[in-house]
Amino acid sequence: MKIYPKNKRNLLKAALGELQSDLLIKNVRLVNVITGEVYPASVYVYDGMIAHVEWHNPEDNTFTAEEVIDGEGKFLIPGLVDSHVHIESSMMTPRNFAKAVIPHGTTTVITDPHEIGNVYGVEGVRYMHDAGSNLPMCQYIDIPSCVPSVPGLENAGADFGASEIEELAGLERVIGLAEVMSYIDVIHGEDRMMDILDVAEKHGLYLQGHAPFLTGRELSAYLCAGPNTCHETRDAGEAIEKYRSGMRLDARDSSITKNVKEVWNGVKDCKFFDNLSLCTDDREADDILNNGQLNEVVRSAIKAGMEPIAAIKSATWNSAREAGITNLGAIAPGYAADMLIVDDLRSIHPSCVIYRGKLVARDGKLTAAIEDKKYPLEKRNSVTIKELSEDDFTIKVQPGQDKVKVNVMRYYDLNLSTTQIESRELPVVDGKLKLDEDLKFVAVVNRYEGNDNIALGLVSGFGTKKGALASTVSHDSHNLTIVYDKPEDALAAANALKACGGGMCAALDGKILHTLELPLGGLISLKPAEELAIDSAQMKDAIRQLGLTEMENPLLRIVTLALPVIPEAKMSDLGLVKVSTKELVPLFVQ
Repeated sequence: MKIYPKNKRNLLKAALGELQSDLLIKNVRLVNVITGEVYPASVYVYDGMIAHVEWHNPEDNTFTAEEVIDGEGKFLIPGLVDSHVHIESSMMTPRNFAKAVIPHGTTTVITDPHEIGNVYGVEGVRYMHDAGSNLPMCQYIDIPSCVPSVPGLENAGADFGASEIEELAGLERVIGLAEVMSYIDVIHGEDRMMDILDVAEKHGLYLQGHAPFLTGRELSAYLCAGPNTCHETRDAGEAIEKYRSGMRLDARDSSITKNVKEVWNGVKDCKFFDNLSLCTDDREADDILNNGQLNEVVRSAIKAGMEPIAAIKSATWNSAREAGITNLGAIAPGYAADMLIVDDLRSIHPSCVIYRGKLVARDGKLTAAIEDKKYPLEKRNSVTIKELSEDDFTIKVQPGQDKVKVNVMRYYDLNLSTTQIESRELPVVDGKLKLDEDLKFVAVVNRYEGNDNIALGLVSGFGTKKGALASTVSHDSHNLTIVYDKPEDALAAANALKACGGGMCAALDGKILHTLELPLGGLISLKPAEELAIDSAQMKDAIRQLGLTEMENPLLRIVTLALPVIPEAKMSDLGLVKVSTKELVPLFVQ
């Protein structure tokens, strides 16, 4: 794929100096991510494209431009390109997301809208495409490949097959097929996934991967199927095996999962890093405001030991190449004129952000105008659950039993989403389970019209000590997920989210502590980042009142509890799932 100028002949004239450029950036030290060099230069821009880079005689004033930016001897680097992000995870609309990230230097994102795709299907993806149009940044779309993430183990609000991929492939900014999470189906050539991959390749889309813990021949089979990237690499051994196998690694630092250091430790002894990109995946509004977006991931890579220019290349040129965009991510003639002026190459705090040759942010403040458009989908309530009672949240035990053996989903670490299944023997008192101190009930309530599924189970090591924590942000099907010790608290939290259209809620002793309202698909707030960050902070405080105090970000503890592509145990609206074998495991051990 290539970004084309509106008028190539005029661009040629501007390159030759026969036509005045729109913008001249002078007195900068240009960071060339293609050669690894840094040298004085002046950059001429015409109609959003780089027309000429003058490094032979950068102080030559022969050629002028309508606008001149004096870089004051600072560094000029390409605009940052996030290789994998879910905008919905910021809990912001595409337009509010743009307002938040542009001042941090992100000029392009490759976004996978599978969160809202699971809720609203094709209509949700179209919303993200349309709402992300005509912005002072580019939000490319990868079509969700796995909606739901694992058919047969969960129910979402939509179901994507080859026909949905075909329908969405024609959208203007669609460039890829998003993370192919059903890796077990892929490596065994399951028909549905093969059809989806075939349609994507027919339309020339690149295939984005998702392959946690895949090694050996299974990794080879996955790569032979076509997907060749992975942002789910979590340790050094996994990183080098995938890298040696030709897989592109998207080293991730999200608000919940920090993998950049381990990925770098795995590949740092290699000679070339062209297949290493950086991404954010899931970042919250307050994290973006306080710490940054992709520029923060670049800083993490440098702290881990990457040379600054190599880290910048991984967040620009490499990411663009991964997505198949041939003239993005470098400062050279014929490339899109997306650039940042920064004081130093380690902090990456832009003093100027330039997108398509226009100054869009200066000194951390957005200067470009972004229209606040409204869309019908933003007013629809997606939480269509039935009338609930405390009985819906009570596990029934057969009469006459004083103890039972149960299967439990166990967390081993407060900062990891990986789990295992373990069996426990629990006493029964007055016909109800008496829980060990570290156990909580968990309910997954299908929230989509026409499905009243409610699955109940048990979770160990979740972190809360009392009350109920409920969320409709529950990857990837985004059913209503509740962790609780008393049915009355679960009911109060569920009813609060039903009334507001979704979000997150903490309840204690039958009363609501706080509700973070996310009315768009139960995922997204309509508030700007600054207001949302305050609301999120209040939600975190409420969760800490439930006892989850040891996590830096308690908001994100519950959101992957029901994601049946992250090993080894997860809950869905159908029950307890063993991820590696794609089996539903009964609550009671026979």
